[in-house]
Amino acid sequence: MNIGDKAPEILGINEKGEEIRLSDYKGKKIVLYFYPKDNTSGCTTEACNLRDHYEELQQAGYAVIGASVDGEKSHQKFIEKHALPFPLIADTDKKLVEQFGVWGEKSMYGRKYMGTFRTTFIIDEEGFIERIITSKEIKTKEHAAQILNLNK
Repeated sequence: MNIGDKAPEILGINEKGEEIRLSDYKGKKIVLYFYPKDNTSGCTTEACNLRDHYEELQQAGYAVIGASVDGEKSHQKFIEKHALPFPLIADTDKKLVEQFGVWGEKSMYGRKYMGTFRTTFIIDEEGFIERIITSKEIKTKEHAAQILNLNK
């Protein structure tokens, strides 16, 4: 997915087993953020930063949706443990991460493996991708500020 592309109508299934559709968020901008894994340090820092600034994001017209390849039960525990006020897509079949181009080969300590690249897509009110914040740009401790400052 690139800037200007139309996001898919069906984004996936959330932690409650409910389908999340683009049309459910008509008139709002969507912060669709992909992260590697529930309850890991960077992902927890990023999710908690978005949680702590959730009200500001909402006031600025944003809806927040997280997505990873973890399952519904893992997402439920993550949400509960950190009191996250937004849904998390359980992309266990990797359909969404592949559609958005954020799944690929990663490397840690010389070991290569497949995983999710931490990436945030800002989707406008009409469902088009307006901005992409890449892994290299994302600061997990300041992610909400990065999103809120896009328009300034």
